[in-house]
Amino acid sequence: MRVQLLAFGLSSSKSIFQCNNFLRRASYSTFISYKKSTFVLSKTSTVSSRNMSDGGAWTPSWYKDSWGGNQGGGRNQRGAHNRGGGGNGGGGRSQRGGHKPNQRTYQPTGGPSKMTKIESGSKVLSFGAGSKDFLEQLADQRKSVCSSVLEFNFDERRCRKLSVNREFKPDCGGIVYWMSRDQRVQDNWALLYAQQLAMKHKVPLYVCFCLVPKSLEANIRQYGFMLKGLEEVERELQNLDISFHLLTGSAVDVLPQFVTEMNIGGVVTDFSPLRTPLKWVRDITAKLPRDVSFVQVDAHNIVPCWETSDKQEHRAYIIRGKIMDKLPTYLTEFPPVCKHPHPSTSNPQPIDWVSIKDNLEVDRTVAEVTWATPGSVGGLRQLELFCKERLEVYAADRNKPDHEAQSDLSPWYHFGHVSVQRSILTVQQFQDEHKQSVEKYIDEAVIWREMAENSAFYNPDRYDSLLGAPEWAQETLRNHAGDKRQYIYSREQLEQARTHDDLWNAAQIQMVQEGKMHGFLRMYWAKMILEWTPSPEVAL
Repeated sequence: MRVQLLAFGLSSSKSIFQCNNFLRRASYSTFISYKKSTFVLSKTSTVSSRNMSDGGAWTPSWYKDSWGGNQGGGRNQRGAHNRGGGGNGGGGRSQRGGHKPNQRTYQPTGGPSKMTKIESGSKVLSFGAGSKDFLEQLADQRKSVCSSVLEFNFDERRCRKLSVNREFKPDCGGIVYWMSRDQRVQDNWALLYAQQLAMKHKVPLYVCFCLVPKSLEANIRQYGFMLKGLEEVERELQNLDISFHLLTGSAVDVLPQFVTEMNIGGVVTDFSPLRTPLKWVRDITAKLPRDVSFVQVDAHNIVPCWETSDKQEHRAYIIRGKIMDKLPTYLTEFPPVCKHPHPSTSNPQPIDWVSIKDNLEVDRTVAEVTWATPGSVGGLRQLELFCKERLEVYAADRNKPDHEAQSDLSPWYHFGHVSVQRSILTVQQFQDEHKQSVEKYIDEAVIWREMAENSAFYNPDRYDSLLGAPEWAQETLRNHAGDKRQYIYSREQLEQARTHDDLWNAAQIQMVQEGKMHGFLRMYWAKMILEWTPSPEVAL
């Protein structure tokens, strides 16, 4: 959580303001010089407080390789998913003691190195000359499981039945997948479950996304990325004879009405552990007709959050063991979302995406990023590039800001354009060639991220406050709250990267310009905000 990020690496026996001198080593000069030379920022801009992070809306901001930093020592971003998407539970780590951001106090009792290679069906990916296109290979892997999801033995442990009525009424006009956090078609357990139900009942399948076009906390950078991804979703669903409906308004106001008008027999949605999306789900549960079944499917985590543990886990080595024990069970290849055999006879009009974007009531001072192509295709191409060019050096160079070694997949994870499970299935096929890198990526993308999901899910009211931190972290912060600050900066100075610290400024500049911050520097970035503000409360 963000409080733990601030306290991470801080020993109660030493001042919290003891610098990590190794972070200032000369090799970072390349990173600093590059960011300085490309930095252009209006002095009135407040973009740093509104950048996207892998954590998403109200997210514990601990995830390495995240997209965007969070203002104020890991301040949670109330980002694009508040318009109906939900937030990403984030990922990352909490650590006690030590002074190096990559030093871990708790050693694993079992880790990725003990996991056997799991291949997707009988096919193995190839990037060599003459190989099939990467996306075609992924499609072949899905088809190797089954040709239709109707044939697939769906693991019901991925689901939570939320409504009083646990059975889908047979005499209905269709099934709805309320798309929220996981904004993709393929590799989506929630959509697969919804299609299987619709095929069993021989009814149409509808996908609904609820868009609130007004936000004081998000900007066009976030909305633009999200909308372009949804536009791709619409096109792909049309080719599969599945209706996509963009409902304007909050879900509790517009979704129950759609369900009633279309005589929907059951609603399926995806999962977020954060309190606002959880409230959306509770409100929808209360407002849906009593004869409509409502099911939530964890399409974001590999091991469903409620299956990992039935309580909050405070120790990394404990939750690592629990996740690794269950990973072979849940790390399975996806079947394909296929052409739906029971299309709707009342398809919606094509969505005017240009008009939708033009009519958004959001901050437009923050430009959209150009380095990341929104949507599942763009994300999977980034995954392909990572496996081809950077996976080999990931273990050795991922913590070096002046090296290109990270996956850079966080934007697509954040908006649910790419499934982490798909990434792990892909990366793991290179276990023989790049064993250490594969293990490290599993640790970062699965263990730490799903630990954050657990923390938020079982601590919904306090995960973004000081009270949500472990007692040792709270004690450390209390003990040093009165330490003398050599520098005090305002929020504006921090946002504008106007501190005395070139390394910190470079990290902030990267976040402002690229919408992301190098994962290794985020920990240093957050700790310095604690040092340069009057109190932990102000830092948060």
